[in-house]
Amino acid sequence: MENYKITLTKIDTFIFDVDGVLTDGMVMLYGGEVIRSMNSKDSYAIQYAAKLGYKIFIITGGNSQEVKMRLEGLGITEVILNAANKVNSFLELHGKYNLNPETCCYMGDDIPDYELLKRVGLPVAPQDAVPEVKQIAHYVSPYSGGKGCVRDIIEQTLKVQGKWMLPEAHEW
Repeated sequence: MENYKITLTKIDTFIFDVDGVLTDGMVMLYGGEVIRSMNSKDSYAIQYAAKLGYKIFIITGGNSQEVKMRLEGLGITEVILNAANKVNSFLELHGKYNLNPETCCYMGDDIPDYELLKRVGLPVAPQDAVPEVKQIAHYVSPYSGGKGCVRDIIEQTLKVQGKWMLPEAHEW
């Protein structure tokens, strides 16, 4: 495992999965509706980084328009739903936004994330990711999915880059 703190200095793009990363992976059914919960600390860090100009993307196999609207409201650059192949979705984003894979951080937690994690400069995982993902991650957050792991990696990145706690980005 390389020293991920050095890589943090180069990160300008964050990409996240939803279920198991931005949520705890639990899906509750209520009257036929799927209900998920997201951590407000993760949300705060996302909107803070977006205000500072970081590119932030979501690539998820899920198809919830409600989740998409919530995330777009935080300033996320683009949300890709129904991603059957996350590498293909990343390649579309790469072409559209001229992304440098070496400056991208991707957080995923399960087998559908595995191949994309191998293609970015900083592959990271929540504490409760599957063993195969944790094995290739350069950093495993001490926080589980939906419990602050997104905030953890964003905050660490911004601190290393001297961009955490800037007054102009604190208004939400």
